[in-house]
Amino acid sequence: MPRHNLIFDADDTLWENNVLFERAKEAFVESVVRSGTARARVLAVLEEVERETVATIGYGVDGFEHSLTVCLTRLRPDPPLGDADRAVLREMCAPIRSHTLEIIKGVPETLRSLADRHALFLLTKGNLAEQQGKIDRSGLAPLFTGVGIVPEKNPAAYHGFCERHGLNPADTWMIGNSPRSDVRPALAAGLGAVLVPHPMTWSLEHAELPEGHQRFRTIDPFARLAEVFR
Repeated sequence: MPRHNLIFDADDTLWENNVLFERAKEAFVESVVRSGTARARVLAVLEEVERETVATIGYGVDGFEHSLTVCLTRLRPDPPLGDADRAVLREMCAPIRSHTLEIIKGVPETLRSLADRHALFLLTKGNLAEQQGKIDRSGLAPLFTGVGIVPEKNPAAYHGFCERHGLNPADTWMIGNSPRSDVRPALAAGLGAVLVPHPMTWSLEHAELPEGHQRFRTIDPFARLAEVFR
């Protein structure tokens, strides 16, 4: 294949992320269930609140802790949440903030191999300081020609990223684990898209896959990208 521009997602594509949130979510759900609320009810309210939080606050651990707080308030309006309750929620989220970044198997060597033949870029969404911190700690930044952090990944974000870096969408592919953020909007912006499935992809990132689309691929594991983009 000719030289391409390859744009990579970060969380749950290059390094583990959602598994930390899922552990905190499970601890939260179990604590509420023990107080007598049905598990299905807790999960339904939490998903509703998370959708609201993404729309108003955005992504990241602070937004997640906010979601837990709002969810608990709705499920247990009386008595009102106190300092002790908020301390418990902060403790549930503490491992997310302090966790050492875990690079997904095969990522560094695959990126180095691809960088010999293609131009690599990184595009992630979320809190600017939080995402930049992960990029810095990953040690992968030198492999990328350009890096972008946006509040949301939609077609406009992809158009803007390509314009800033002078990328032709016809020669550009987005690679990530999210059908909703990495695949569908990239295709809508005229890029190709490669889904690298992750078993812990956040439920809010699920979407119908564009099976049959000429510029859509699914590969697993990550290392197989070196075969696709020779």
